[in-house]
Amino acid sequence: MERRRFLTGASAVTAGVVAAAAPGSPGLATPGIRRVETGLDVLVRSGFAELADQRVGVISNPTGVDSAYRHLVDLMHDSGEVRIAAAFGPEHGFRGSAQAGGSEGTGIDARTGITVYDAYGASQAKWESMFAEAAVDTVVFDIQDVGARFYTYIWTMYTSMAAAARTGKRYVVLDRPNPIGGRARGPMMTPGYTSGVGLKEIVQQHGMTVGELARFFNATFLPAEVGGPVDLHVVQCRHWKRDALAADTDLPWVMPSPNMPTPDTALVYPGTGLFEGVASITEGRGTCRPFELIGGLADDFDYHWSDRLNARDLPGVEFREAYFTPTSAGQKPALLNKLCAGVEVKVVDRAVYDPIRTAVAMLVEAHRYPAFAWRQDSWDTARPYWIDKLTGSPRLRTMIDAGADVDDVVGAWADELAAFERARRPHLLY
Repeated sequence: MERRRFLTGASAVTAGVVAAAAPGSPGLATPGIRRVETGLDVLVRSGFAELADQRVGVISNPTGVDSAYRHLVDLMHDSGEVRIAAAFGPEHGFRGSAQAGGSEGTGIDARTGITVYDAYGASQAKWESMFAEAAVDTVVFDIQDVGARFYTYIWTMYTSMAAAARTGKRYVVLDRPNPIGGRARGPMMTPGYTSGVGLKEIVQQHGMTVGELARFFNATFLPAEVGGPVDLHVVQCRHWKRDALAADTDLPWVMPSPNMPTPDTALVYPGTGLFEGVASITEGRGTCRPFELIGGLADDFDYHWSDRLNARDLPGVEFREAYFTPTSAGQKPALLNKLCAGVEVKVVDRAVYDPIRTAVAMLVEAHRYPAFAWRQDSWDTARPYWIDKLTGSPRLRTMIDAGADVDDVVGAWADELAAFERARRPHLLY
């Protein structure tokens, strides 16, 4: 296996944001803000008891930090209480330096000397091979999810859980709050449209923590896929409630990926992430407001888009006419460094805002422009439309193409959403 030596340790990733930690630091209270402990905080306070006498493999990225921005790998290493066999980096890498669809490669961590494996997109067989090479007894997962089915970290968790089940490893999830709360929304993934942005049948905004998802996966999918569940242990958060958003807690925010800079981004992402499936419209990558700034070439889109959306009086949201230049192309090089016109999504009432319904309205109104075009990928001729993989089926795309309005599109998934809510209920922890 080719390895290169990394120049920075895990703690160096967060060094630049330590100065911003004061509002959420231990001992400082803000009125109306709930004090919350993550699974990592609970594990550290226990003296890492859950991991005693185990060789541990850690799946994490820069979000795996405590309330003082100390990374769990550094905490484990410095404690002398944990034998760390290896670390594994998901999409964007262990340190989060890679853009969408990228990783950092395999190498040696400068601070701890442990091997960091490139695990982005790893198959179950590759996970099994990495676990064997590192001689792992227990796998620990600690990554901040943002609550959307097409955010790939939960599928890194699922595939590694399957590999751990097949190879008899323990699997420990250090739970973290869902930053956009516990409500489920949106359409269900269907088997014919599974991919790396949706491996299994869950809804688009699942409304679960990673610990709850792990319990759901373990009971619902792993028995059929690998013959039985994994030996799963969830270290639960303390003091988090399902109705709490990131802004309601004192937990620090570390970017889970390069274009997820703030909790506000996470709030809109389950909806505006759908614009990754539109070839002629950018989701604002490379701006200071990715997924809040949405637009296409200024020659093709204009102020009518924001006017029409504001006229709909959608709950909890307003739209500002916006002009911007994306400096990261994603899969849309024609829009890179070009002046784009569109909207800025302004959430004005988090309690009633529905990101997926809002995005459907945005798509319906954008579809009125002649330049609107769904993204098609030549590498998947059987399922060329990326929007179908994001939404879980061709239904949203074909309904909008046929002229359906927002209520019809959203109403089409009401029954499957209700069924998912019933299915997930036994696995909820909070």
